[in-house]
Amino acid sequence: MRQGAVVNGFESIAGQINIELKKARKAEPLYANLYVNANGKTDLNLNLARQLGKKWGTVLLLHDDFFYNRKMDFNKDGYRDLPTGNLFSVMNRWEYEDNKGVHSEFGFKVLTDNRTGGETMFVPAKDRYTTNYYGLGFRTRRYEGFAKTGYVFPGKKYKSFGLQLQAFHHRQDAYFGLREYDAEQRSVYANFIYQSIIGNSNHKFRTGLSFTGDRYREVLRNLPYSRNEAVPGGFFEYSLTAGPRLSLVAGIRADHNNLYSWFVTPRMHIRYVPFTGTTIRISAGRGQRTANIFAENMAALVSERDIVILNGIAGKAYGLDPEIAWNKGISADQRFRLFNREASLALDFYRNDFSNQVITDIETSGEVRFYNLDGKSFSNSFQAELNMEPLYKLELRLAWRYFDVRSTYGGALLQKPLTARHRAFANLAYEVRGWKFDYTINFNGQKRVPSTSGNPPAYTRQTTSPSYWLMNAQISKTVGKKHPVDLYLGGENLTHFFQPDPIIAGDQPFSPYFDASLVWGPVGGRMIYAGLRYKIK
Repeated sequence: MRQGAVVNGFESIAGQINIELKKARKAEPLYANLYVNANGKTDLNLNLARQLGKKWGTVLLLHDDFFYNRKMDFNKDGYRDLPTGNLFSVMNRWEYEDNKGVHSEFGFKVLTDNRTGGETMFVPAKDRYTTNYYGLGFRTRRYEGFAKTGYVFPGKKYKSFGLQLQAFHHRQDAYFGLREYDAEQRSVYANFIYQSIIGNSNHKFRTGLSFTGDRYREVLRNLPYSRNEAVPGGFFEYSLTAGPRLSLVAGIRADHNNLYSWFVTPRMHIRYVPFTGTTIRISAGRGQRTANIFAENMAALVSERDIVILNGIAGKAYGLDPEIAWNKGISADQRFRLFNREASLALDFYRNDFSNQVITDIETSGEVRFYNLDGKSFSNSFQAELNMEPLYKLELRLAWRYFDVRSTYGGALLQKPLTARHRAFANLAYEVRGWKFDYTINFNGQKRVPSTSGNPPAYTRQTTSPSYWLMNAQISKTVGKKHPVDLYLGGENLTHFFQPDPIIAGDQPFSPYFDASLVWGPVGGRMIYAGLRYKIK
């Protein structure tokens, strides 16, 4: 993960992961994955791609997730461990290339999601908005259209322009016991990019204009929260390639938010290769975003906590200021030979310093408070990862991460709740004669649990969670030659570890002490699954 470039927007605070879905002209004609587990969950993924002549291609991506075991309750507390229901999504992408410089992609996505949770005896048709049993539910509908068109000047491959467009409508109707939450978002996005060089190809630049428009309509417990945001902006980014060992990308953008006025976003990335096999990357920059306090804190709604917004000012999103952070980081990758085979070691350190943050404060029993940061807030993240092949076709990956995240809650600088400082990971993968074996172990360190001292003794919890280990394993076998099929069998959480008491006052779900938001570990035990993958290349 790396900090995003200014070309992609102004919101890069925690970093950016580039996710690219199947390309219409490069995807397999057929890919299918069927998955089922012992808890009653099934997944089906089906990808269909076709070339239509030399210029056109299309791909259809289908996903269906169905979870039907409403009685699953490992810890026997009377509540479903996971919501039940169905999620379905479909995406159709078209791609056109005329081999004369024009490349275009466009398509649509549709997602529907219906989920029900709560007590195992809860039946929405007769128990919703009653005190018979506690229940929660989501009904989500999302419709999205997108397009991307670019043109590369003939004979000048360094010179191009492109236009990215996106629009979507997202609707969610939800309830948590007697609490109702309905939300609607309509958004549009446009980004025009022009790219060329300054003198020669060692000096490149990208510049352009962007626009983001959002309309939010939310209702929580009959109280409306609405806003319209419009953010036009412009950017310039310069790239320097000083030989094979040094490259630099520096950019700046200026945007105007109709709620928060003008702001400037600088960012810089440096890549340096001092020796063969050694790569050092440095990044720094600013990020700004508007927090959506309810959608981003759904867990806090699964409780009877009162919702309090402190010192809100009319004309701002929820009356609060935008989140602003300055981030910087350095990473070093070293490749070498170990056991006479290729190996690598990666070290990363990143730090975020917030000049403002919307604090979600659950430190007081019975309340969740939202307010602007008054004090310090920062995060330090250090990770070390070692990859090696100790034996032929036996791959070993080891990783450790230290995650120090602290914010000021009610005047006290505290570790972010329910976040482990120490995490570790080990993975073994082995392949022989069509068989693949994979074993993973994860370590999660202690986490701080917000105080429950204001509750009656029966409804209090320890202020620190225990550390724990999770183990997963999978075996797969490829059968057939002309049309091979991958069959797989696996298990997750093989040690059967789960949090025994994730719900406070589960016996009194409509009392002021009910709280299902203080979850620090798995709520389900051991899970076995099986499936198959089939594709035509």
